[in-house]
Amino acid sequence: MHAKPARFDSVGPVDSEQNAAEQPGGGNSAWEQLAPGVARRRLPFLDVTIGLVVGAEAVMLVDTGSSLREGEELRGQVEALTGRAVTHVVLTHGHFDHVLGTAEFPEAEVYGEQSLAGYLRREQLRMPVTAAEYGADPMETAEAVRALVPPDRPVSGELALDLGERPVHLVHLGPGHTGHDLVVHVPGATGSDPAVVFCGDLVEESGEPQAGGDAVTARWAETLDALLALGGETARYVPGHGAVVDARFVRAQRDALAERFTAGE
Repeated sequence: MHAKPARFDSVGPVDSEQNAAEQPGGGNSAWEQLAPGVARRRLPFLDVTIGLVVGAEAVMLVDTGSSLREGEELRGQVEALTGRAVTHVVLTHGHFDHVLGTAEFPEAEVYGEQSLAGYLRREQLRMPVTAAEYGADPMETAEAVRALVPPDRPVSGELALDLGERPVHLVHLGPGHTGHDLVVHVPGATGSDPAVVFCGDLVEESGEPQAGGDAVTARWAETLDALLALGGETARYVPGHGAVVDARFVRAQRDALAERFTAGE
């Protein structure tokens, strides 16, 4: 008999507005329940979101933080919460603050959009410089980059996974924050439960969306249209940084990005 999916009942369900008010600077060490068997944590450094989806047979982590130290801490917390090891890691995109803890999950299958592995190979020399610009510890970053683990499960378009009584969809909706953004769509466990969508940095709440040299600004708004179509009006949208938001927030950010990039930024 399979174990029932963890419900994280010790962590109250998230209310987006309350969460934003209580954590103006982000970085709460607690895991927040978003739905039965679905949770997330906001890391102190850069307010990065880490997602967790637990099924009867498998445990999925969404992103791994900016260092091996963060990855090790996440591994220990997930094992304490669920009583099991992480079996699946999903990387929403290749920026250092989302991928550098991956080596701490050596037994896990690692999923990423199909071009992510090549991106990580190309960025290995540049990544420590970028991380230092954001205040990361140079020694920690160098160690993590040397141990960097690329995805071994490339995703082209959409991939459906079953964690055991818990379906999950990994979807590349199009480019935006990067050319290889991947979202994680977790349908509601029952008809009354909202879906949860881990957006990566396609959506940001605690600051303006960042458009670096690898952003595809001309397509970003279009990709957010696809994100809204995927999640629908009742979904809980989990940004790569910041508080959980609703469809109205995503739509407003989509409009702001369209105006921003049409204006020629």
